[in-house]
Amino acid sequence: MSMYPHRGMPPNAPRLTELLDQIRAEFDNQVRLNEGYEQQIQQQVQEAQLVREKVYQLEQQHMSIKQKYDEEIVLLRRQIDAARGGAPQQGMPGPPQHGGPSTGPPPAIGLGNNLFSGIMTGQGGQGGGLPPQPPPQEQQPPGPPHQMPQPPPGLQGPPPPPQPPSQVPPFQPNYGQGPGPNSFPGGPPQTTASPGPNKRGIGRPPGPATPQINTPMPYGGPGASPQVPNHPTPDHRGVTVHPPPGTLVNNALGDLDVERLPAHVKKTRDDWFVIFNQQVPRLLDVDLVHTLVHESVVCCVRFSHDGKYVATGCNRSAQIYDVNTGEKVCVLQDENVDISGDLYIRSVCFSPDGKYLATGAEDKLIRVWDIANRTIRNTFAGHEQDIYSLDFARDGRTIASGSGDRTVRLWDIEQGTNLLTLTIEDGVTTVAISPDTKYVAAGSLDKSVRVWDINQGFLLERLEGPDGHKDSVYSVAFSPNGRDLVSGSLDKTIKMWELASPRGLNSQAGPKGGRCVKTFEGHRDFVLSVALTPDANWVMSGSKDRGVQFWDPRTGYTQLMLQGHKNSVISVAPSPTGGFFATGSGDMRARIWSYRSVMS
Repeated sequence: MSMYPHRGMPPNAPRLTELLDQIRAEFDNQVRLNEGYEQQIQQQVQEAQLVREKVYQLEQQHMSIKQKYDEEIVLLRRQIDAARGGAPQQGMPGPPQHGGPSTGPPPAIGLGNNLFSGIMTGQGGQGGGLPPQPPPQEQQPPGPPHQMPQPPPGLQGPPPPPQPPSQVPPFQPNYGQGPGPNSFPGGPPQTTASPGPNKRGIGRPPGPATPQINTPMPYGGPGASPQVPNHPTPDHRGVTVHPPPGTLVNNALGDLDVERLPAHVKKTRDDWFVIFNQQVPRLLDVDLVHTLVHESVVCCVRFSHDGKYVATGCNRSAQIYDVNTGEKVCVLQDENVDISGDLYIRSVCFSPDGKYLATGAEDKLIRVWDIANRTIRNTFAGHEQDIYSLDFARDGRTIASGSGDRTVRLWDIEQGTNLLTLTIEDGVTTVAISPDTKYVAAGSLDKSVRVWDINQGFLLERLEGPDGHKDSVYSVAFSPNGRDLVSGSLDKTIKMWELASPRGLNSQAGPKGGRCVKTFEGHRDFVLSVALTPDANWVMSGSKDRGVQFWDPRTGYTQLMLQGHKNSVISVAPSPTGGFFATGSGDMRARIWSYRSVMS
């Protein structure tokens, strides 16, 4: 007999056991149902993925078919024009000739494969058109007698006739095939190096070069420390313009119909015109000096420091012209490179003493040419993607380069070495060295402008934020005093930044934020190039809208708009001696212009 008394089973124990069994059975049933639902959901997800892939394939096929028919339509249009006895307009390519020049545009960058094909070819551009021209005699500039690929349809035939601004359709660029980043159509960007996780790849832009804005000065040879003249940038505050009562200052000069404007606010010539902003005092006038016809798109222009020569970069070669006469005095082309395909020179810049010309190209190499001997002095390799921008420092030996591989690199031509490599989060489109050779600035696809200390490699400034650009930055330039910076962007604006006061070189603090003191609005399309005149009185800009504008940095108002190209203005550069500026365009022409002050 146990010493522990046990209770007997309660009288309702069988009922409890039955209820527990029912609960267990119901639970098992629910588990089986959930497993079935999960299998159904998984199956539906797989079906949705198949549908998505099928839709994407159909979109690709649709875009491919559309592109094919677009090409056929262009071909038929050219055949019709030929049957009617038409001729291509000056500066635009005619039918491909055996052994003729290659007129293909530099391929695309960033936002979809063919975004900058649109920029280069002017498809859907808002350029406001030039007055109709009588068909000139087709010009065939001298060039290598080898067979070149036929031009793409976007650069064939004359541009569409001009329309009054009220009839200009909204900009509808042809971005290419498939979906791209930022909700733009266009296939995934072609890259030559992996951009890394969560990074946007960078393709091949039209290479907006950073114009050299410094005034000329004697060069004392390698290692010399130049004295930078102090050109004060006008104070950006406290200067106002008083337009007539009841009127607003209108920066959108591209929206005006030149045919309807009174004579005193415009200047029209055979194939170019200027519209002056009638809401502000007229202080400038512009004239055409030379037209420099090229065999391909002109990606960049740059003056020598003495203002006597201008260099241009195009397909496979850089060329140097005499500013006085407009004559071509030099062609620099690397004969050791396979010339069966395109090789666009994205950026050119002279050394301060004028002896050397640095070129940056799609083959990821920087070449420093001895101009007098037509030989390559230095070849710098290291970039993993196309080089889009170069700038020569005032010390005569340091070169800055920016590339799609997300780096800014500094090179020493005396030692033939890479001095410094600065890495950022996205592709670098433009670089500029300050006049005192202390700082290097870069613009990027990530919408930011950065400024580093050259000697220490510290990031001093990151110019962005609520007042910053809303799209990729394509051009930067220092003011002559080195304390201000201008930037141009695909958001159609130019911004002037007042840099924060310099810090100690050994400071480890984070980057300061410079202040945006002016935003220049008025271009109707991407701003591809910006510069300041050597006296710092004017900001210049070139745009995909085919226009060049001069802006007053004190007020933010535009002074005038020049329409002198039939395609995107990819590069603008003022002469360091003042009085002249150059433009390079997708219409296969560079032009040298003069500007002068006038009494209002």
